[in-house]
Amino acid sequence: MFGRVKSLDAILATAEKKSLHRSLGAFQLTMLGIGAVIGTGIFVLTAEAAQKAGPGMMISFIIAGFVCAVAALCYAEMAAMVPVSGSAYTYSYAVMGELIAWMVGWALILEYAVAAGAVSVGWSGYVVGLIENAVGIDIPDMLVRGPYDGGVINLPAMLIAGLVTWLLVIGTRESASVNAVLVAIKVAALTLFIILAVPVMKMENFEPFSPLGFGGIGAAAASIFFAYVGFDAVSTAAEETKNPQRNMPIGLIGSLGICTIFYLLVAAGVIGSVGAQPVMDAAGAGLEPGSRELAAQCAAIADQAVVCSKEALAWTLREIGWPQIGNLIGLAAGLALPSVILMMMFGQTRIFFVMSRDGLLPEAFSKIHPRYNTPYFITIITGIGVALFAAFFPVGLLANISNSGTLFAFAAVSIAVLVIRRSDPSRHRPFRTPAIWLTAPLSIAGCLYLFYKLDVKSQILFAIWAGVGLVVYFAYSRSRSHVGRGLVEVHEGDEGIPPQPVAPLPGDIDIND
Repeated sequence: MFGRVKSLDAILATAEKKSLHRSLGAFQLTMLGIGAVIGTGIFVLTAEAAQKAGPGMMISFIIAGFVCAVAALCYAEMAAMVPVSGSAYTYSYAVMGELIAWMVGWALILEYAVAAGAVSVGWSGYVVGLIENAVGIDIPDMLVRGPYDGGVINLPAMLIAGLVTWLLVIGTRESASVNAVLVAIKVAALTLFIILAVPVMKMENFEPFSPLGFGGIGAAAASIFFAYVGFDAVSTAAEETKNPQRNMPIGLIGSLGICTIFYLLVAAGVIGSVGAQPVMDAAGAGLEPGSRELAAQCAAIADQAVVCSKEALAWTLREIGWPQIGNLIGLAAGLALPSVILMMMFGQTRIFFVMSRDGLLPEAFSKIHPRYNTPYFITIITGIGVALFAAFFPVGLLANISNSGTLFAFAAVSIAVLVIRRSDPSRHRPFRTPAIWLTAPLSIAGCLYLFYKLDVKSQILFAIWAGVGLVVYFAYSRSRSHVGRGLVEVHEGDEGIPPQPVAPLPGDIDIND
């Protein structure tokens, strides 16, 4: 199980050829983290968290942020010690062997592809709301919601996934300057929401604070975890950081702390201004988000509750007398969220490339388009998968399934840090996780807790996905593995880049949000 380990020294030897200039300080790292973290989750999953926890979702944001913080500190040690791309898959291969690395890579498929589907559904909710409210066109629910949500198919979500796939195939790259503008739009939209919503809060809207108990708060934390993913952008910048032992914790904890405060203010604005009590069934139990039952209850009240909205922040502003600003929030989400889908699908193709290059997936996954020099074959397959996810499943279920893969990968990295501390204590570590024997177990326990609090459907789907992964590994990948066949090469940068003269994959941008 642990026998096939990819040589860490070979990976590092390549990284040294391409060592990067150490120029990032604590402030730059913090800004990098804020830009990477703030995004989809807070726009899309606020209603989901409200249905699970009511006003108690404010505690959910703190729990999810804490788990991310301890996981980030473990991630940072591995990223600083193995400063190459490939993320948790590469770390696991170097420390715990091929089977664990395969399972982590298999789980990362859930993180990226399913998350891209979730963002597509979130984008659809805001854009449909914008069209209906700004233009006055009533779009039938059957065409903009999946079967779980009271519709038939989510065509806008499918279309945006298809458009992003086409952009990836023809090789359009998102420039750093465009990305910076989109981050600024997201942050400005949330800041404007806080300025308008927080001053009109009513304290009675916070009662009862926890209508479904602490279990509901934990379940909301498991969903809202999606809003924090992206902090590993800070961890993977370790090679470019001045004095990483000091600046990495400041950047990681600082960015997560600022984002948590941001999220709490947004949540307080939603709860205090329009209320955020969950919709209950006849027995007084909370209905499951994204379920047909909730869709029916929301239809009965004409969607006049924030938990029924597919565009919670824009809906809130319209309710408190700012309809045009609400439309602007919808426009901001419509502009910014496609870039998130793009980055997640980039990340998916990179993971497939690395695994294919290691022999664990077919070489066909590395086919390059003769004209566009892009990995068109796997991009199209990924795009079809993302479009189908987006067309038929609600955003909350997709986010939870994505979280299951992410939590597994983060727990694996936390275990890897402990293993390599014991197995190779003398190796140079530019950054050492503080209080490792407390931090890493807290990270592992936190990931397990949030996984436990995911809905049963997501847990079952993850178990099925893991079972399929084991079958694929033992039926195909194990016998074709380059490590198993003694064909380990030192690749240029170990970055998931195909051989020259093929143009490099645009994988150097942040792949999470």
